Amino acid sequence: MIDESTKIRMSKLMPLLTESQRRKYLGLEASGLGYGGIQEISRFTGASRATITQGIKELDELVSDPKARPATEEGLRIRKSGGGRKSITETSPHIIQALEMLVDEATISNPENPLRWTTKSLRNLQDELNVQGFTVSHVKIGQLLEKLGYSLQMNKKSLQVGVAHIDRDAQFKHINSMSREFLADGQPVISVDAKKKEFIGNFKNQGAEYRPIGKPLEVLDHDFPLPELGKAIPYGVYDIGSNEGYVNVGISADTARFAAQSIRAWWDEMGCQKYIGATKLYITADGGGSNGRRNRLWKTSLQELANETGLEIHVSHLPPGTSKWNKIEHRLFSYISKNWRGTPLVSLAVIIQLISSTTTNKGLRVRCGLDNKTYEKGIKVSDEQLEELNITRNEFHGEWNYYISPSERFA
Repeated sequence: MIDESTKIRMSKLMPLLTESQRRKYLGLEASGLGYGGIQEISRFTGASRATITQGIKELDELVSDPKARPATEEGLRIRKSGGGRKSITETSPHIIQALEMLVDEATISNPENPLRWTTKSLRNLQDELNVQGFTVSHVKIGQLLEKLGYSLQMNKKSLQVGVAHIDRDAQFKHINSMSREFLADGQPVISVDAKKKEFIGNFKNQGAEYRPIGKPLEVLDHDFPLPELGKAIPYGVYDIGSNEGYVNVGISADTARFAAQSIRAWWDEMGCQKYIGATKLYITADGGGSNGRRNRLWKTSLQELANETGLEIHVSHLPPGTSKWNKIEHRLFSYISKNWRGTPLVSLAVIIQLISSTTTNKGLRVRCGLDNKTYEKGIKVSDEQLEELNITRNEFHGEWNYYISPSERFA
């Protein structure tokens, strides 16, 4: 196995050597690695095993026969002009076109494309090019793809299911405008949402951690929930202005009252100390779930929160199908998932500790609390109760944008 220091040394030295010197240098490094060294050096540098073997042979000849060493300027000449192996694009000028036909997205569904149902790995591409009469290694294919502007890409969740709402972009502009206005005035702006429910126990958690070779952490061979341990429901509040997060971990149900209580816990633990003298709060949330725009209990719970804190609570819901654009998703939740990757969530204490220890290079700080309350599901809010709310709807999509003021008896 090539260590990092050797890789760095080789990367810096190789470009400075002539072809003959490179061949001997690769042979020297391969000899130093012992058994399997030729294969390791070949894999790291892309040089053929025959070239490395030739380098070892030339080194042995120089050591055994000092007379074989060049002593004159003529003997030091590297190669005559035009010598050496021709590039694949010179010997097979049509290989670029053939390769692009195989990887071009426009030809994926073409019945004549032999790889339409096959992963476009380097070795599959090599097999197909070989069938077409081209002799090329998978390493060279990787180099050609890089020159053509291709690289390994993961799927990206960015396409909306169904037709986008006609006012989607206008709603995002409204949210941005409101956020700037509140932040400029020193008022808090938060993004809220519930993270995926997590079953508590020694279950497999996605991701990997460094451990001794051959000693993976053993977990249960099934993912069925353990009733005696229950589940954890993390509800997050991300403070956009200060890059801070609060996560309220519940054990009951993700209801509107639980969502409002999570915001209340953030305000009591962090918000009221950060925003002394604040009179308003701006909340951005998804359009569904416990904080959904049609959820009557959500609005009723926010009225109670406004009455308790004296804050005028402004709310903007993201347009349908755009929950992935919620700030909390990529500013808080993604980093929590990275922080606990590969770690079984065996207890509430472990979950809280992992969430609380989440940080980023840009200064993210996270506080986490445990909510042991039981939240009843299916609470109905009547039309009469809804009419009592001190709610004002915005002229632009009042179903998405509204604010709730403290009731007069609490003002």
